[in-house]
Amino acid sequence: MIELDWSLFFSALISSTLFPGGSEALLLYRLHEGGSAFALVMIATLGNVFGSLITYAMGRLGSKAIHKKWLRMNEEKVERAESWFTRYGQPSLLLAWLPIVGDPLCLVAGLLRSPLLWFVVLVSVGKLARYALLAGVFS
Repeated sequence: MIELDWSLFFSALISSTLFPGGSEALLLYRLHEGGSAFALVMIATLGNVFGSLITYAMGRLGSKAIHKKWLRMNEEKVERAESWFTRYGQPSLLLAWLPIVGDPLCLVAGLLRSPLLWFVVLVSVGKLARYALLAGVFS
């Protein structure tokens, strides 16, 4: 049974919403402490995907006007993410882990009513690959 590292989970969750965070640094620290790479990567991925789902839901349930007024999202980032999403379609969600455009990509996917199943699959694959690569290189 894998014990859940709640601080890593919530760090990863917050990092994948519209708030800044540093889940990668905490993952590397936990690895340095001798934690199981598999368990830590899975926990970080799970938290990060849940955070992306929150952002997706905000896009799906809101409107551009609400996002602009309440979230004060940088319109340039949202437009860049929307351009990527329109140009590359669903596969662009594999890049939801990227800084600057990742969170707006998730928001745009919600705004454009991307199918939830494909959203979860593609975002999960991208985020898992990022954390696994990071753990593999630094452990």
